[in-house]
Amino acid sequence: MYKVLLVDDENIILDGISRMVDWESFGTELSGTAHNGLQAYDQIMKDPPDIVVSDIRMPGLNGLELVAKTYETHPHIKFVLLSGFGEFEYANRAMQYGVRHYLLKPTDESKIAEALQEITRELKDQQRKEHFVQDMKERFERVIPHVKEQILKEFVSNKTYGRRDLEHYRGLFKYDFDQPVRLLLCQIEGQVDLEHPFAVKNIAEDLLPSILISTTIGEYVLLLLSDPDSAENYQLHEQVQEIRATFSTYYKMNLTIAISRSGRITEARQMYRETLLSLNYRFYLDESGIITPEDTLSSDGESSAFVFDEERLAMPVRSGDVQEALSALAEFTCELKKAQLSIEMTKSHVIQQYAALLRMADTEHMKAAYQNIPEIAEMTTFQGLQVVLEDLVCDLTQRNYEKQSVKYNAIVQKVIDIVEEHIGNSGLSLNMVAHEMLYMNADYLGKLFKKETGEKFSNYVMRLRIHKATEMMAADPDIKIFEMAERLGFGDNPQYFSQVFKKQTGITPSEYMKKEISQ
Repeated sequence: MYKVLLVDDENIILDGISRMVDWESFGTELSGTAHNGLQAYDQIMKDPPDIVVSDIRMPGLNGLELVAKTYETHPHIKFVLLSGFGEFEYANRAMQYGVRHYLLKPTDESKIAEALQEITRELKDQQRKEHFVQDMKERFERVIPHVKEQILKEFVSNKTYGRRDLEHYRGLFKYDFDQPVRLLLCQIEGQVDLEHPFAVKNIAEDLLPSILISTTIGEYVLLLLSDPDSAENYQLHEQVQEIRATFSTYYKMNLTIAISRSGRITEARQMYRETLLSLNYRFYLDESGIITPEDTLSSDGESSAFVFDEERLAMPVRSGDVQEALSALAEFTCELKKAQLSIEMTKSHVIQQYAALLRMADTEHMKAAYQNIPEIAEMTTFQGLQVVLEDLVCDLTQRNYEKQSVKYNAIVQKVIDIVEEHIGNSGLSLNMVAHEMLYMNADYLGKLFKKETGEKFSNYVMRLRIHKATEMMAADPDIKIFEMAERLGFGDNPQYFSQVFKKQTGITPSEYMKKEISQ
């Protein structure tokens, strides 16, 4: 029902029209009456009607003034003006405010009915138009996010879609194109279902307040966000880690996210290419799962960029020294990661080292381990390669340790016997024992000796010499210092012998002998 306000300063006309017209039959209701323009305007302000039927000549505020005043605050209200003969000048002025219905007094029900019918039709048409426009606006608002997604997708992935096209849609983005932005490109690791990119997109929209647009490109999720200040970069990394953690919690899958450099939105295509290229280096990532431009280094992919001696790792594995073997493996993987070769070249180096290690295994173990090589070739992370190598290194080293533990004891005992026998030889050294007596690698022998005895060869020899010196002084308190130095391998340098003795015992040989005599 449309509400009608009836205004006239003559009660008889006011009552007559009120009773005469069947308001409901025209889809209207008489919501109120007023005796002059001032009363009418007060009612309009309190409870705005849809239609006002008003006399023109009234005290205080005439009908034309009421139209003008109402038009300022409620321009949508329709007016029907009642007037006597000779007042057409008022009617002409009223038309300036959109008044199209002007009835001569006295009027009858049919003319008022005709005016009401025409006005209600106008109101209905206007409502239909407004509803249509509002519906279009709402539909447009709903589709804008999809349009923006498509525009971003086309701009970054379609070369025919240029900056001029992006400028055309500038108004949709509601963002200053001169302000810096960043792109985040997310890649889900593993078997991707249709819901997974959608989930990443929604999680990111919830956790990243700076997102301007988010879309999917195949199995990737692309996020465009306003670039935070440098002080907020740490916060961005925290938010990105939260996105990864949330997705992993719900789907038990890893998510790698490449963060682009900062740039203008018109540079988004180049930034997208850079992040796409960065994702190729996720192979080298640690557990953080985030790649920034600083993480990717240029590489010519040549094998000459990486050199590693296979024997550096093979020797401690062969000798059963787990700690040293793991240290050598860490050097190998660190240097290989630092080189950042192509993924294929990196795998080639790993497989080569893996095969070199397998040559030290027994036949049965070698056959079983060789079956892992195709699996190595298919691995998608550098960490996976590290784990495979580490498992093999630990296994082989432990096996060799168990096999050679008896042998090690025998070799070390042989060294101890040699030292005991040649303690007076001033040329006694690790190299002499290794090369001239045991025909072994001196470095290997030194490490083996330390592993079994807990001290370096040179320290052991010096400690034994001083111990024997104390035994000599206990047996013969009158023994000369130069004589002990010569018999214990210090040659003709008793001063050096005294220095070493004091360093080992805290007192000089003379003081030690006096102490022994006093006891």
